[in-house]
Amino acid sequence: MPDPVNARTYRSPLRQEQAAATRRAVTAAAHDLFTAQGYDATTVAAVAARAGFSLDTVYASVGRKPALLLAAHDLALSGGTDAVPAEQRDYVAEVRAARGAAAKLTAYAGALGRRWPATAPLAEALRTAAATDPACRDTWTALGERRRAGMTVLAGELRATGELRADLTDDDVAHLLWTTGGPEHYVLATTRRTPEQYAAQLADLWTRTLLSTAPPDATTRAT
Repeated sequence: MPDPVNARTYRSPLRQEQAAATRRAVTAAAHDLFTAQGYDATTVAAVAARAGFSLDTVYASVGRKPALLLAAHDLALSGGTDAVPAEQRDYVAEVRAARGAAAKLTAYAGALGRRWPATAPLAEALRTAAATDPACRDTWTALGERRRAGMTVLAGELRATGELRADLTDDDVAHLLWTTGGPEHYVLATTRRTPEQYAAQLADLWTRTLLSTAPPDATTRAT
């Protein structure tokens, strides 16, 4: 007679993979519909039908409509077939590997120029829906705070290069990165500019505003 404990152990990875596959399919369907139709015109039932699952499965695997939009947003931001945490995204690794503050800022601006074309419309849909939908408002607020936390981490990494202006606090740096690197600014900036021009202008703004003209201290550079 099979050992029930071992049976559960062997089935667990399969269940986890099935759950992950379901979430991927639902998120991809939500991404396609939100991008094509917008937030208001997209229903959870339509997402379920496109993904080939029941409503209950959609709710259980991802959540309700605001959660679906956030998952679609993170999928676009991840730039692949799976939504991954920020620290696992390729552009985050690129920024961390860049040597010097100017290189890090240029790498991050370039990443936004590549990611925002697909992601900003979803973020804007969530921001618009937040005006009338409390659940969307909470999700939008959480997304902003998450991005702000990421900019605080980046500010610390820039500080470690020794190349930031001494009169700016890490909070000052994070705030500038957060506001000028947000989806609202991208939408406005690309009204008459290409994403590539936006990225170049953003890198120029950041390096001119945040970096000291004096060379970093040799001791700081060595660390």
